[in-house]
Amino acid sequence: MTAPLTPPHQPRHDPWQTPPDGASGDPGSRGSLPGDPSDTGAGVGAEVRTGVVVTVVLAVAGVLLGLLWLWLSPRIPLVSDDTAVFLKDTEGEEAIGADGTFALLGLGFGAVAAAAVFLFRRRGGVAVVVGLVLGGLVGSFLAWKVGVWLGPTSDVVAHAREVGKGVTFDAPLKLNAKGALLAWPVAAMVVNLALTAVFGPRDPEPEWDWSGFGGVPPGAGKP
Repeated sequence: MTAPLTPPHQPRHDPWQTPPDGASGDPGSRGSLPGDPSDTGAGVGAEVRTGVVVTVVLAVAGVLLGLLWLWLSPRIPLVSDDTAVFLKDTEGEEAIGADGTFALLGLGFGAVAAAAVFLFRRRGGVAVVVGLVLGGLVGSFLAWKVGVWLGPTSDVVAHAREVGKGVTFDAPLKLNAKGALLAWPVAAMVVNLALTAVFGPRDPEPEWDWSGFGGVPPGAGKP
């Protein structure tokens, strides 16, 4: 007699057998598993795109900041006597007021931008914060240039000759304190991080496996 080729306690394997539900011989038809690198790459790509959009929008908003700065900044009056140009009010604080106006507007724009981005994307993320900071820097720079460009001419001598002797005219709009350019990005970053920390989504609580304790957490029955 010849011994059977298949052990008596093991079922025969049919190569043409239909696989059970949820299984497939084709690796491409199995779908993505949790933690699949393709899912991670898609999430990172979406986050980067959001950061780029935030940067572009804030940069464009810098034009509005420049217009508001030009409108709200106090003017510095100058006067000429045909030989030189002088400050009409030597004790005026208009120059400091222009810097303060720019800084306050930057803080307001940064807070509003951070709140709007948080409402749009509550999860936050590194790319969103980078977009807020970079967009705030670009927007502040554009606002500075727009305000100076649309403001009074920087050629003070030619302007004095044009208006004539003893006639008051406005000095060019300047930003003496360049640190005011950081007001927008700093405010945007701080407000966004604060909103994310307070109102952002929370990570789910970990589920512990108590099977080794009979399904009951240790100390659950103690008074």
